[in-house]
Amino acid sequence: MYRLTSLTMWTTLCLALLTSCSHSDSNATTSAPAAQPSVQATSTEAPSNPAAVKVPKQGGPQEVSSLINPNFKDGTNDANRGDKSGKVALSGTVKSIGQWMYLFETEGRNNAVVDSTRISNGAFDFGEITVSRGFYGLGMKSGKPTTRIILNPDEPAVHLDYSNNRMTSAQTNSKENKGWYAYNGAAGAINNGIRALRKKRKGNEAAIDAQIKTKEGELVLVQHTYINLNPGTYIAKFLGWQNPKFIGERGSFFNDLDMTDNSMVRSMALPDRIQSFMRTFSGGTESGFLSCIDLVKASVEENPVLLEFALYNMLDGFYNTGKEMICQYILDNYIFDEDCGANLSDVIRQRAEGIINLQVGKTPPNFRIANPNGQIVDLREYASEHAYTLVMFWASWCHKCEQEIPNLVPMYEDFSTRGFGMIGVSVDQNQAAWNGAIANNNTPWENVSQLMGWDAPVTDDFKITQTPTYFLLDRDGTIVLKPHRWFETRNFLKGKL
Repeated sequence: MYRLTSLTMWTTLCLALLTSCSHSDSNATTSAPAAQPSVQATSTEAPSNPAAVKVPKQGGPQEVSSLINPNFKDGTNDANRGDKSGKVALSGTVKSIGQWMYLFETEGRNNAVVDSTRISNGAFDFGEITVSRGFYGLGMKSGKPTTRIILNPDEPAVHLDYSNNRMTSAQTNSKENKGWYAYNGAAGAINNGIRALRKKRKGNEAAIDAQIKTKEGELVLVQHTYINLNPGTYIAKFLGWQNPKFIGERGSFFNDLDMTDNSMVRSMALPDRIQSFMRTFSGGTESGFLSCIDLVKASVEENPVLLEFALYNMLDGFYNTGKEMICQYILDNYIFDEDCGANLSDVIRQRAEGIINLQVGKTPPNFRIANPNGQIVDLREYASEHAYTLVMFWASWCHKCEQEIPNLVPMYEDFSTRGFGMIGVSVDQNQAAWNGAIANNNTPWENVSQLMGWDAPVTDDFKITQTPTYFLLDRDGTIVLKPHRWFETRNFLKGKL
């Protein structure tokens, strides 16, 4: 089971989806299309030639030409250029299921609560808050936003009326958010269609790929339409970032982005562009990825804010797809290197430490979580009582887990008398479903869950993006193995116990 935070997450994840269950984040509709279809937009500002145009680069005669992407449309003008901070009065109404409304600041995929206010008679009011241009989150739970909104000091007052607690759309006085919710609805329908087609692709690849390309062309037209309808807004600038202007060579892939514009951090635009860059130019090889990393770093290095943002997103992306050797390259050469990392803040190093501590030979975060009987299970304490402890992240609805558990039960029974322990950490939300899966599978090991699904703090601490995920710890709580399948644990234990 995979948790995805964009339409696709790095190249290798697509292959893994063939054998695992999948979960798509609701913000996937903001991702750039996986390919760059050639379409002619309806706007008079859109390109009239659907074919890519070669434009010579300025400089010496030996320089290679770039290809202008016909899907590119610039959404930036003097009104929305760069970042801007200021006061915005934020209020609204909602069909309340909670007592509080939380405001989240976003940084790519990361969210942090920056303010909260009580919901009274279905109304909430944050008063005047200081914001910078970009995406923010609103939600009635502090763990994760329910919806994305745009805040821009150019709009001094934003009022949002939500008709349901899912907060999928709103009646609003804000041009930014009218445009955002309208675009998100249209793009979401197209992306749902693309996902449905991909499920039917096997055995009919050519025909399905042609339909997908048509859908991706429709998405580009929608992007161009909403740029035209919302000139000078953040939503227009964000949509303009979705398709690179130059696609012919690696060196020009980021040239249309203003690397002095820190408002890019409050969106998925740069992570999505980096993902597309890796997919297009790495060749799927380790040397190709390393070369692309160097080029991304060179593209953003003059702005420390974007540099840290890009480095962590690459580190996070490669870790989530199991490419820990590439993660180590980023850590050694750009984050903890005495020269290259000299100007980085402590924040990125702290985030990097979170990934380092999940590697073999390191000690992961502790957790204290209740089992079905309400008793607290302390990971450190449990591990200290066993020679080896297998921590398995799973879910009642995970088909891959259903295949693994029947093999894990006899393995546990065989080794449990010799110092082996196991904790199943469920990412379920429903107590009954969780309890039912434990009973149906006759799992004899300790089971715990925060019953918050992918929003559970423990999934963030352990950077869990798929189920099942395993960590094998020794008595000191040190990671000794990160197996992918149950038999890797069995083989390890045979040699130790």
